[in-house]
Amino acid sequence: MLPELGQFALILALLLALVQCVLPIYGAWRGNAALIAVGRRAAAGQFVFVALAFGILTYAFVSQDFSVAYVAENSNLSLPWYYRFSAVWGAHEGSLLLWILILNVWTVAVAAFSRRLPDAFMARVLGVLGFVSLGFLLFTALTSNPFLRHLPALADGNDLNPVLQDPGLIMHPPMLYTGYVGFSVAFAFAIAALLGGEVDARWVRWSRPWTNVAWAFLTLGIALGSWWSYYVLGWGGWWFWDPVENASFMPWLVGTALIHSQAVTEKRGSFRAWTLLLAIFAFSLSLLGTFLVRSGVLTSVHAFASDPRRGVFILVFLGIVVGGSLLIYALRAPKVAGGEVFAAVSRETAILINNLLFACAAAMVLLGTLYPLIGDALNLGRISIGPPYFGFMFALLMLPVVLLIPFGPFLRWRVGDWRAALRALRPALIAAPLIALAAWMIAGGLPFKALIGVAASIWVGFGIVLYALSRWRNAPAGRRYTPEMLGMICAHFGVAVFLAGVLIVEATGVERDLRMSKGSTVEIGTLTFRFDGVGHTQGPNYSADQGTITVLRQGEIVTVLHPQKRQYPNNAPIQTVASIDPGITRDLYVALGEPLGDDGAWAVRVYVKPFVHWIWLGAIFMMLGGFVAAADRRFRVMRAPTAEIAAPPAAVAAAQT
Repeated sequence: MLPELGQFALILALLLALVQCVLPIYGAWRGNAALIAVGRRAAAGQFVFVALAFGILTYAFVSQDFSVAYVAENSNLSLPWYYRFSAVWGAHEGSLLLWILILNVWTVAVAAFSRRLPDAFMARVLGVLGFVSLGFLLFTALTSNPFLRHLPALADGNDLNPVLQDPGLIMHPPMLYTGYVGFSVAFAFAIAALLGGEVDARWVRWSRPWTNVAWAFLTLGIALGSWWSYYVLGWGGWWFWDPVENASFMPWLVGTALIHSQAVTEKRGSFRAWTLLLAIFAFSLSLLGTFLVRSGVLTSVHAFASDPRRGVFILVFLGIVVGGSLLIYALRAPKVAGGEVFAAVSRETAILINNLLFACAAAMVLLGTLYPLIGDALNLGRISIGPPYFGFMFALLMLPVVLLIPFGPFLRWRVGDWRAALRALRPALIAAPLIALAAWMIAGGLPFKALIGVAASIWVGFGIVLYALSRWRNAPAGRRYTPEMLGMICAHFGVAVFLAGVLIVEATGVERDLRMSKGSTVEIGTLTFRFDGVGHTQGPNYSADQGTITVLRQGEIVTVLHPQKRQYPNNAPIQTVASIDPGITRDLYVALGEPLGDDGAWAVRVYVKPFVHWIWLGAIFMMLGGFVAAADRRFRVMRAPTAEIAAPPAAVAAAQT
């Protein structure tokens, strides 16, 4: 009866979500303290029941209860025990339950760590989060029940998708969903501020740590997905502009604009309307990503096969969330306008340009992702939009951002001095082309894109180092490096590392498609790849043809690689598993293709990927920056909303460098 208990727990959670959605907001409107207090209790109860349901589903996988249809479809007796845990979220129903569980974790965390905030405001926040949870619990109950029975119970199940039988599945979805769902907190704070007419800087200060943590988790989730795609799918790339990849990237772009806009609103009182809109759109794009993945409108290795009812439900819910939010925003718009005036050259202007470019980039990705779907729906024919469009347009929009990143911290609030900022950045301006030239000479020639990558990386990285040094020299001893400041430095340094990785690997990476027989060799640079044949091996739940490729340099063995072609049971598609020799400055990457002819020859794909790991290293720095910035104690201290805004210019200048 455990599956029935899990289903009953979800029904109780749905009822508590309804209570959490209605009573606290009504209590805040009527000033009823008893109803306001219901919000935290309902949130705690809902979390208990959702966690119980998730635990029961996990137990069904671990105990291999094939009377549960979802377990039978995504597991079998030969599936290793560690993949039974991750199989819980390996398909639509379980991943949706994980989504709801993470939303409840965020809600309970907000309720627990925001006790210093006004009760009426928190009641509205919890009410909005309850509404989001209500929508997804209804979605689960009506279209995506993970506890449906398969009677009589099967003796064995189908299998987890072979592509998903990888450690990346254990880490990637929970991190990605934590970021996705985390933007619901910024959304809830924004809607609560609009409902209560509290559209000053206070709600922004209260929501900033939550937004930074959500952005950091989403950064980690996207990086893990890119890494998983790189080493599992056997194609040697790290980003393909797949529609489902884009679905996670769009909230990240808007979230990046949001965390910068929140800083301006909290410190200067400007961008209030813009910050509210970004909070609404960041979460709306997260919901859009959920629609794209679960509606069946996309064909992707990342998408879940599903029936049209699911797409209709999410589309209606998305319309209610976006339409209702924008309606509330429009009704409150007269109270939102205002803020400090700032000059054309100022930190506010630099952040505004940054925000506009990130918003345009998100719109560009949205257009490229949806246009083929719209064209297909209107019978305009099959339209394909791929990497050439996305790569060119994104680079075009991000080029000004890269140029402006070092300038922003050196410009003062309200009125800046671009000449002073340029003087401070002169060492970086000189070092960037010189180091790029030195790299060209040492390497004996580099493509132009690689030179741009080196120069851009030095420009951004050296620029942020110069700012850190200026803080050390000029800021008061106790205020040199606040957590917020350290987070900004760390994240911007991550951008520098990321730029180097992306542009260098794209410009200098080597790819060879080869026909290799036993004993044949190929030279790539100073390396020799020798094909030593293919043998057969047995895994825990698969059999595989395993190649052996020895890599040598001047006769000395560098590494031995063992790419595989795996065959799983139940006639699953053959899975290509690449073999990689990783390094901080290069990866050696080999994938095994198909047998060619009767002479033992095989198709082999060989890659040399310089600095590819710097892509994910940069993402780690960015993620750490988000977590460090969120730890700033200032966000947890109640202060008057106008304290910083009303400070005289002399006081502001004295506090900043």
